Amino acid sequence: MTISTNDIVDAFFTHFGAGDAQSLLNLFADDVDFRVNGAANIPWAGTRSNKAEIGEFFGVFPEVLTAPDEFELTGRIVEDKDAAVFARCIFGVKATGKKFENAYALHFTVADDKIVRYHMYEDSHAIAQAFVAD
Repeated sequence: MTISTNDIVDAFFTHFGAGDAQSLLNLFADDVDFRVNGAANIPWAGTRSNKAEIGEFFGVFPEVLTAPDEFELTGRIVEDKDAAVFARCIFGVKATGKKFENAYALHFTVADDKIVRYHMYEDSHAIAQAFVAD
């Protein structure tokens, strides 16, 4: 049975929101084009390619960020194997006590019922500033 790209994206946000790391990782292929651009002081920025690295990526959020003050999915475009999801959120940085608002987009590509591409485009300037202590 083939699972639609839309269903995979729904499952991603369900598992992410529930903090279900194992189910979240199970959505990814063994080899993934995984990229989040950003400043060097943003702990989750960088490229990854396997489930161990992706697990570390999702594990860093509760270590360095507060629970979200706000989180909203604002749009989605799905065409065949690709999905673009738009969202906004407000988080606090534990180390500095600063908050940042982040409007971002995620580009997913799904093949053989697994996520094979995850590219995140976010306001890395606002996030980097929130990680700088006054």
